[in-house]
Amino acid sequence: MDFRPVHQLWLGALLERHQLHWPGETARLATENEPRFAQPGSNLCLDFHGDPQRAKLAVFSDGNHHMALQEALHAFVAKYPEVEDVFYLTTPPGVALKFLRAGRLDVGNLRLSVSPHVFISPPAVLEQLVAEGRMAAHLPFMRSRGVVLLVRRGNPRQVTGVESLLRPDVRLFLSNPVNEKVSYEIYVNCLRRLAANRGVKLDFLAHFPGPSDPDKLIYGETIHHREAPQALADGRADVAAVFYHLALRYQRIFPDLFEFVWPDGTPGASECDVSSIHCGLIGDGGVWGARLLEFLRGQEVAAVYDRHGLSAAT
Repeated sequence: MDFRPVHQLWLGALLERHQLHWPGETARLATENEPRFAQPGSNLCLDFHGDPQRAKLAVFSDGNHHMALQEALHAFVAKYPEVEDVFYLTTPPGVALKFLRAGRLDVGNLRLSVSPHVFISPPAVLEQLVAEGRMAAHLPFMRSRGVVLLVRRGNPRQVTGVESLLRPDVRLFLSNPVNEKVSYEIYVNCLRRLAANRGVKLDFLAHFPGPSDPDKLIYGETIHHREAPQALADGRADVAAVFYHLALRYQRIFPDLFEFVWPDGTPGASECDVSSIHCGLIGDGGVWGARLLEFLRGQEVAAVYDRHGLSAAT
């Protein structure tokens, strides 16, 4: 099975990338006179946020709700300025787990040595931390509202639903089945169930997990919440299966580039599994961990996540 990264399959196309310019996502917003260094496309770090030395609170989180988490943490810093800053990451759970267990992580040539106070992730991930004795318990936090099909603005391939994926001129982007197994399974299972309800077969998905086919199906490498819109912007894919809240984010910050359609033609496909997010303290959570946990599960943060297309878990 071919799980090569997108950039290995489409090296030529990458030479003409339309690099997306993501907005800042730190909890303590930077001022104009603070120096920055980044080269989009080759030297850019998007899912590690804040100042690990200044911050008195560290949060390790899965990444698909990064836009809502940023707003929530910004509100937390505004309410408790004495915390100085929050250092947080929004990576796939596997990356955060390796970081926690090793006590360090290399990001390019930069080495980070940070221990989290709060860990946010799907419940199965947090159960591993409970079993390891790193976390006493975890609590429900948020959940997704379904899966949609992200397309370029104007929908040039005229994608109308899951049936459109059968057309030979439509190339689908999916998260990586190895590095982002949870989201991949949700997306694939959703598409298969919707197709079955309509009496069609998405044979190109093959058996779980299916091999990559650059003429029909391509996978991301590690962080699909960045890679999916980039693949569409580059013209390497025509449609991407993503959570509704991710598509909403892309449409809001890149309004001239993206729109989305529901795979069954109506909002909230019941065939799609819900992505559940839980949260818990690592150890005793330090000085600020318990206070953040209480804040995250309050009405203010529930309203933030609702605006970003997610629902509070019960």
